Amino acid sequence: MIMIGRRLLRGYRQRQVTASGSGRPAPPVWHRELSADTGAPVIEARDLRKAYGQIQAVDGVSFTVARGEIFGMLGPNGAGKTTTVEMLEGLRKADSGVAMVLGIDAGRDPDALKERIGVQLQASSLYPRLTVTEVIDLFGSFYQHRRPTEEIIEALDLGERRDGRTSELSGGQQQRLSVALTLVNDPELIFLDEPTTGLDPQARRLLWDLVRVKKEEGRTVMMTTHSMEEAEELCDRVAIMDHGHILEMGTVSELIQRRFKDLSIRFDTIPGLDDARLSALPGVSRVVHEDGEIALYTPDVASSIGGLLAATTAMGAEPKNLAVRRATLEDVFLELTGRALRD
Repeated sequence: MIMIGRRLLRGYRQRQVTASGSGRPAPPVWHRELSADTGAPVIEARDLRKAYGQIQAVDGVSFTVARGEIFGMLGPNGAGKTTTVEMLEGLRKADSGVAMVLGIDAGRDPDALKERIGVQLQASSLYPRLTVTEVIDLFGSFYQHRRPTEEIIEALDLGERRDGRTSELSGGQQQRLSVALTLVNDPELIFLDEPTTGLDPQARRLLWDLVRVKKEEGRTVMMTTHSMEEAEELCDRVAIMDHGHILEMGTVSELIQRRFKDLSIRFDTIPGLDDARLSALPGVSRVVHEDGEIALYTPDVASSIGGLLAATTAMGAEPKNLAVRRATLEDVFLELTGRALRD
């Protein structure tokens, strides 16, 4: 595999000659001109279905993604996220349904997509003896349009490792290189599958900034993630998926407002303060126990806290670690799926 990679790389350099046969490298086209915005969605999934034996991995998924949008898909492992994305990328054929991407039927003509999209996979195998620069050059040779290798290296903060072999990279550096290879062809549409897994906080922030830059350029990003913070920071809209279905979809604010109109008052569990007494406090609509904490949901925080303090004072106790919190995307996820995200 290593020898094949080097031959491909040499072959690309030999092919970069002018039509006149001068032997001098022809300049590559660095920046892709985005297709005209007709108002049509960049991605349109219609009733996508995919089964593996008796397991229905994707079961009637439909959604659209607009040009310039960052669209996130959340869900535990086995929810069907990756299978859905692979059908849109043309890497996996749907059993039924339609996957239209950039106006192309991804199931019928996947090759037409490859020049215009960038795909970062959850797991990738790199040529272990090639350097970072050589791998990026190699992948760039597969496309008519490409970004300069040095530009990509600097964008992903791989400058100090440009001459290092890929086998010598840390896990985080390999993840950044995987994202770098996604961008070599200057894609109109970028697919990222859990792109910040294994990255330290600084590298994660760098990647977030890069995704925002791509949006500012007018490009579209679809990503799967296990990070609620990442989805809240980056995504214009989010779809929460489980058991092959999309359970909810919308902006983070919309998802929270649909499920949680109340604020939560949180404090450590107090022995002897039972749910019946808590439920009777002014304004309390729901009582939830979470990891040694009690959460009281209420639209009237002042009245509920007043009632709580009166009740605990009468018991000769006080609520420790008392805090008021708005609902988050994680609260929505737990409400919908009944479980935390699994790594």
